[in-house]
Amino acid sequence: MEFARKAFAREATYRVEVFTEIGSLLFRVYLLRSLWTALYGQNLAPAGIPLHAMITYATVALLMSLVLEVDGTRAIREKIREGSIATDLMKPISLPLYFFSDGIGQTIFHALAIVPSLLLALLLVHVDVPAWPAAGAFVLAFVLGYIVNFLLNFLMNTIAFWTLETFAIQLMVRWASDLLSGQILPLAFFPGILGRIVMDLPFAAIYSTPLRIYIGDLPPSEWGSAFAAQVLWIAVFGSLSFVVWRAAARRVVVQGG
Repeated sequence: MEFARKAFAREATYRVEVFTEIGSLLFRVYLLRSLWTALYGQNLAPAGIPLHAMITYATVALLMSLVLEVDGTRAIREKIREGSIATDLMKPISLPLYFFSDGIGQTIFHALAIVPSLLLALLLVHVDVPAWPAAGAFVLAFVLGYIVNFLLNFLMNTIAFWTLETFAIQLMVRWASDLLSGQILPLAFFPGILGRIVMDLPFAAIYSTPLRIYIGDLPPSEWGSAFAAQVLWIAVFGSLSFVVWRAAARRVVVQGG
């Protein structure tokens, strides 16, 4: 809790950046609405998703990205490069839990910054708000997706113990995630067997599952299996993170420091 509080205070220091981010967000929401309106006007629409639902989907995905793109595990790479990871490993704390707590503090701050943006977006594009059962399911799916995303970032940054740099790996995974998670395009755009494969990838658990619940594209009868898939990926990435971190902690190679 203390690490999360300090991270929140650190993020709140740059108030001008917060207001700039809110203005930038509203501009992007307007551009997304114009883009999808034009695409639907040319009959380039995913099956079963009306225009208003698509605008809602794109807007909520954008708001989610402000939280999910906060990467508290990036500090692993920075600490390895500057050499401070060696002394951090000697401290009587769990470093993975520290990175998670630091990320939570940053996330809470950005989530609060989203509130005025969300209110203004509701006025700008009239985003739909789901009824309570769907809203609760969306929140649960979002939390599970957040954990999947954290563990994926944790694994990528832990590789820095061997490579010292993870920028190229993160760039490739980020491109794949942006395209295959449903953040940019609903996965309904992928045809046939390709669409089924993409739905089963871990990226879909981050964005697509909560977004499909939000717009009503995923019926309540399928919520259980969707949550189970998210929990499965958490277990897989959590186990891999445990194994890789144990191996990395025994091999500390730093650059500088």
